[in-house]
Amino acid sequence: MIDLNNARKQFEEYLKGYDGSDSKIHLKAVHTFCVMEAADAICQGEGFSQEDRQLALLIALLHDIGRFEQLKAFSSFDDKLFDHASFGVKVLFEEGLIRRFIADPQYDGIIQAAIRWHSVYSLDQAGELTPRQLLHCRIIRDADKLDNFRVKDTERLETLFDVPEKVVANESITPAILEAVRSHRCILSSDRVTHMDCWVSYLAFIFDLNFAASFRWIKERDYMNRNINRIAYENPQTKRDMEEIRRICCAYIDQHI
Repeated sequence: MIDLNNARKQFEEYLKGYDGSDSKIHLKAVHTFCVMEAADAICQGEGFSQEDRQLALLIALLHDIGRFEQLKAFSSFDDKLFDHASFGVKVLFEEGLIRRFIADPQYDGIIQAAIRWHSVYSLDQAGELTPRQLLHCRIIRDADKLDNFRVKDTERLETLFDVPEKVVANESITPAILEAVRSHRCILSSDRVTHMDCWVSYLAFIFDLNFAASFRWIKERDYMNRNINRIAYENPQTKRDMEEIRRICCAYIDQHI
């Protein structure tokens, strides 16, 4: 059995090494526990076993452990500066931190794969995975994306983008980004030019979701509309483009519930 209470206590001890008053550190700490909630909803909604539920919650607890060192060093979420997933695997498995969270090593291969691949553009990059590794990669990827919608609904845009909201509201959406949404594709970070492109790329996370329970989560909380309505778009073309994006994304969610 996996002792989730102990794992959570150990995680809270780990966080004491970082400045909890930093808004980005605080964001990621809250995000971690909310991803656990989303993973739990997926497991229960899809009828997964109690063992896989506990494992999914442990993975959710640990999936962003590398983010805290990234934020301490760079005060940025930019993975071009620091690969937080690879660092998380390093600190957990090469430095042995994983044993603070779970004594039994039988799940190490699943945990390691899920953390390593949770934030890549596509699981095609992961190569060959066992069926159980693939399952848990899909659970954590969905849960991570689901809480991203909450983050974008609640956090200050200045915390997310390091620029005033007015700057984002006046930007345009590049044609390649809009075409990706029309084609039901996730957006490559290298294709993003403006902050508005980044905002749309978060909405496009729905095109990589794996479970009906994930689509229900977004629909029940009206996150697509709430995220789109969050910004007072001052660029008229952007405002029109966002309404098109709303229609496409809401229809896609309804088709996959």
